[in-house]
Amino acid sequence: MKVSLKAFLDYVLIGIIGFIPIALVFQIVIYVERLLREFVLLVHGKYENPFVTLFLFLAAVSLLGYFGKLLKHDKTTVMYYLEGIIQRIPIISSIYRVTRKLLRLFLTDEESQVREVVYVEYPKDGMWVPAYVTNRIDDCYILYIPTSPNPTSGFTVMAHKSKIKESSMNLEEVSSFVISVGVDYAKPEDVKALYR
Repeated sequence: MKVSLKAFLDYVLIGIIGFIPIALVFQIVIYVERLLREFVLLVHGKYENPFVTLFLFLAAVSLLGYFGKLLKHDKTTVMYYLEGIIQRIPIISSIYRVTRKLLRLFLTDEESQVREVVYVEYPKDGMWVPAYVTNRIDDCYILYIPTSPNPTSGFTVMAHKSKIKESSMNLEEVSSFVISVGVDYAKPEDVKALYR
């Protein structure tokens, strides 16, 4: 009886952990849908003509698409002036600068950007964790160590090159490993290299 109850509770826990990413995606979709619906109702409440509502909705979506293009390519004077205004606000400027660097680290395709995954012994020798290489200074690696099950929280550490081992995982595989609390481990062959 105790064994079957424990197995059932294990299944429930695994089900909860597996359902969290799905629930997050649904929450984002519902939020975006609600935002767009409220915008359409706001515009439609002022203009009874459906063509005006449709035109304003398409204009808003086009403006968001254009703004996204400006953010992705970052080669426009509008973004330069907008960043200038943001960087004049004391606290917001530092938050904006750090957030922008983090987004560029994970979302850009620039070859100059370090996009490497390694293993480091943390919090003590003999315990290996995957880490993102965020910067290098000579033989010193600056690493971001994500924590389970939320990879956006974690630790930033500095480690000498001799204290790390290369990983064959990519950023997506590491994120999946962390979110699944180790259940989804794409490269089990890495374990043999860690404990040689």
